[in-house]
Amino acid sequence: MVLGVAAIVVILGGAALVLFLNLPDANAFNLRVEKIFVENDALTATEDIKLLEVLAQSGTAFSETLASYRFIIFVLMVFATALLIAALVSLVFLVMLSRRMSEIEKTGIQVSSLIISRDQRIVRINDMEFKLTEAALETLSVLAEARLDDDILTGLTIEAMISGKSETDCDEAAGATRIKRLRDHLGNQMISELLIKNIARKGYVLAVEPDAIKMI
Repeated sequence: MVLGVAAIVVILGGAALVLFLNLPDANAFNLRVEKIFVENDALTATEDIKLLEVLAQSGTAFSETLASYRFIIFVLMVFATALLIAALVSLVFLVMLSRRMSEIEKTGIQVSSLIISRDQRIVRINDMEFKLTEAALETLSVLAEARLDDDILTGLTIEAMISGKSETDCDEAAGATRIKRLRDHLGNQMISELLIKNIARKGYVLAVEPDAIKMI
């Protein structure tokens, strides 16, 4: 990143130098008028002198305008440099964030503590606290108990355990709906999907070590 910032500064600095070197001299017009005065001693008429005075005043105005243009160009170059550096830093940050998210997707969330409070209907995941509905809390509790027993639950089993019905009277889609609602209550889609993993052809399981789970 340091090399990128240095390259941006060097390129813009070079462009600014070329631009300033190719700008006309702010005092060039006044020098031409002065040369006319020196080389034409015969210009003694009042009208000629008035004309030369007007030219001199125009040259002064031109030099002042050109000086202001130089300052504006300098400010714009500084602003452009700042924008490019900010864009480069943002790009590097996004790349690092993308890599970090990829690592999280591969390794899962590192949950050091998962505390479920039935009375308060809240769950604490590390230092984050979530308020859940009764149904979402029941779903999470069932998953937590299954994780303590090292079990994987299908949507059918989850629905049967929560509703108290026989599995033959339950539907897999109903259990999947409960999982979806729980994920919605936990907020961030990627984090909730990594926390509650769906293992193909087996079912759902919490991606948490059993000794990190506590139910109160």
